[in-house]
Amino acid sequence: MRRRSKVLLALLSVSLATPLNAQRGPSAHARDSAPGLHWLEPYREPASRLIGEALGSTFAWDRLAVLTDTIGNRLSGSPALDRAIQWAAAEMTRDGLENVRTERVMVPHWVRGSESAEIVEPVRHSIVMLGLGDSVGTPGQDGVQAEVLVVHSFEELDANAPAARGRIVLFNVPFTSYGETVRFRSAGPSRAARHGAVAALMRAVGPSGLRTPHTGALQYAADAPKIPAAAITAEDAERLQRMTDRGVHAVVRLKMEAHFEPDATSANVIGEIRGREKPDEVVVVSGHLDSWDVGAGATDDGGGCVVTWEALRMMKKLNLRPRRTVRVVLWTNEENGGRGGLAYRDQHRAELPKHVLMLESDGGVFRPLGFGFSGNDAARETVRAIATLLTGIAADQVSAGGGGADIGPSMQEGHIPGMSLDVDGSKYFLIHHTPADTIDKIDPVEMAKCAAAVAVMAYVVADLPQRLGE
Repeated sequence: MRRRSKVLLALLSVSLATPLNAQRGPSAHARDSAPGLHWLEPYREPASRLIGEALGSTFAWDRLAVLTDTIGNRLSGSPALDRAIQWAAAEMTRDGLENVRTERVMVPHWVRGSESAEIVEPVRHSIVMLGLGDSVGTPGQDGVQAEVLVVHSFEELDANAPAARGRIVLFNVPFTSYGETVRFRSAGPSRAARHGAVAALMRAVGPSGLRTPHTGALQYAADAPKIPAAAITAEDAERLQRMTDRGVHAVVRLKMEAHFEPDATSANVIGEIRGREKPDEVVVVSGHLDSWDVGAGATDDGGGCVVTWEALRMMKKLNLRPRRTVRVVLWTNEENGGRGGLAYRDQHRAELPKHVLMLESDGGVFRPLGFGFSGNDAARETVRAIATLLTGIAADQVSAGGGGADIGPSMQEGHIPGMSLDVDGSKYFLIHHTPADTIDKIDPVEMAKCAAAVAVMAYVVADLPQRLGE
């Protein structure tokens, strides 16, 4: 049986089972009878319809395939991102969304250019690498050639400061978690530069994955020279480690044409389902349309864009118009600047007090677990009750700490409750910021469940008689 037929059968079996389970399963029945949750009853039928619509086809996955197959990766300032913006606006209009528009944002325009790395002494070996985002390039035509100093922490670098001068510093730090390990990518180049290093290499920030490098942005400190920096694979980092452990003087040549062009014009893409009673009050759902310039930007974050956009498309198709406006925002420039989120905050500052909730999906569209949430206790209890409508697709967990890089500025400015789609992230960092971020890593059924979860949560929050948390 062909893969698409198998997917459609899987979607059909889930969609047939889910509405029944969501309405009449034992756990749902117990919640029905719980005191104080009678207000949830009118939402069971629209929730069931939204779930059924999401799971009834591969529409979301197919739309993502069009984006990634025909446009591909979408670095800020690139023609590809411009094409994606125009495509998304045209498709939203075709979906029948209202107030479809693009809102201008000036973004940094970093260009990778040609790049390479190799061990040149004692014997030649190629190194699989990706320059770090926003890095400077290497000088001249010959690049940088120097002996490698391997360190495993900032403290070890500081303790060996004299040895770093004139060397290429390699931070060989095995991946533990993104939050713990990413600091070496972000701050490592400037830490090495302060001790006189001529370049910096980072072991890829992600689990070992068949010699796959992971890019991502660095952050140069104002008080240190800017030196070129690149990520290398775990396998190549370990090769250099073994060589230096044996007392071998490993010499590496690094060539990078990375540079900045003048800031470029970009845009956030916006579409809406206008509220029937309180159109000035807004629930935002969102993902970021830009990506790194490797892979296809499917998981980070084309999938997040599509599943949040899908919430509005399905409301429109099913003629579900909530009391408040539901707005989808596809952010620009999350990866190496965050200017889309900042621009939205600035352009919508006057209406931020009327934002009821902001949701961001930027952790992949794998099997959904539920949501992270940041807000007051009353809002949290309401969100937990709404999440029970998602028991049938096992997406009913509500944990602390909802938010995201793009919605963060507006949340902080307007004191707005924040939410993030939580998924099984066990595969996320294996492909994060790599050439392997392609749509074949995404399961259409799991993606459909993500769309269903976002749609149900957004619809009910937007339709509540009272504002969330009041």
